[in-house]
Amino acid sequence: MLEKMNEYARLLVEVGANVQKGQTLLLASPIECAQFARMCASAAYGAGCRDVEVIWSDDALSRERFLRADNAVFDEVPEWSRRLYNDSAESGAAFLAISARDPEALKGVDPDRIKRSQLARFNALEPFYSAQMNNVVPWTIGSVPIPSWARKVFPGYHDREAMDRLWDAIFETVRINGDGRAVERWHEHLDIMAARTKKLNELHFKTLHYTNSLGTDLTIELPKDHLWASGGATTPKGQFFVANMPTEEIFTAPLKTGVNGVVYAALPLVVNGNVTDKFHFVVKDGKIVEAHAETGEEFLKAAITVDENASYFGEVALVPYDSPISNQNILYYNTLFDENARCHLAFGRAYSECIEGGESMTNEELEAHGLNQSAAHNDFMIGTADLSIVGTTVGGEEIPVFVNGNFAI
Repeated sequence: MLEKMNEYARLLVEVGANVQKGQTLLLASPIECAQFARMCASAAYGAGCRDVEVIWSDDALSRERFLRADNAVFDEVPEWSRRLYNDSAESGAAFLAISARDPEALKGVDPDRIKRSQLARFNALEPFYSAQMNNVVPWTIGSVPIPSWARKVFPGYHDREAMDRLWDAIFETVRINGDGRAVERWHEHLDIMAARTKKLNELHFKTLHYTNSLGTDLTIELPKDHLWASGGATTPKGQFFVANMPTEEIFTAPLKTGVNGVVYAALPLVVNGNVTDKFHFVVKDGKIVEAHAETGEEFLKAAITVDENASYFGEVALVPYDSPISNQNILYYNTLFDENARCHLAFGRAYSECIEGGESMTNEELEAHGLNQSAAHNDFMIGTADLSIVGTTVGGEEIPVFVNGNFAI
């Protein structure tokens, strides 16, 4: 187990964030993941990292704060936090986040407090978020189990067994099997994804039409000069990194005002510490005009109203239903994994790499090219075993992209 954990830590540092000699690493981790965070720090120093700055979080304290802190604090961000994130981004630091939390950590919290806190943080840390979304700095997200999360994923098991099962499942998603060849397998995986991405870019789709038996009937128009991306990205200084580990998606951005129809979620969504389930959106001219959910509707509506653009879409991602994570038949209640098990969309901000020359554009220029800009970015899963996606090229040719949930090209 320790050998696998250390291999995973090295994978996140050396392939994910790809930390370089002399570079500082900003590492965000829950306190329950301290052992693994130490392994990541050790791997970073082993790679020649200049220094590792660690930011700890705690579900219990976060819940206490949202329930009991003075109401005004949710419109504030302390100066030290601004300086740490924004200055680190400006100096070219690498960023590694360990994503592990109780999926219902904020159950019962006032959704308005969560929304205001999210918006305040985005505004205060906008230089950092822009650097991240524009691939100016290398960043990656990985995850390791904590008891509250493991119990949710594997109910009915004692903590230790649930934790062991979740560890094994995560190792499988990141191609770690104990033989020490995970890095090699990752490079092979990235090459395969790059080849399919190239093919999608050569097809020059104008629209994508989604249908399935859940009731999804959605047409998505793509910007004229859109680009598909996958796997890794490269900073302006030439530093390659992999933002999500695991990753199975090939994605682009929709035209902000070019989405119309109805779309149904295929899996529950954990949004701001609450589970939203069995929901769907009605979309007109790109904007979500109706949002309905059987569970957690108030939190879903808060998420799409963080700002005026949170109700528009920013990402279109293709993931085959017959994929390694999907075939595990595990609902992770963690977007890092669930979004890599199914086709998904995201409401909120678009990635600038999804349009030609986008990474050097200002936010205003990206908006002018049809890419949504927002403080939000929330992925939700829409892929099913019967999902059909038909693409129409700029020349008017209709091409099946997905048939019965899987790639047809």
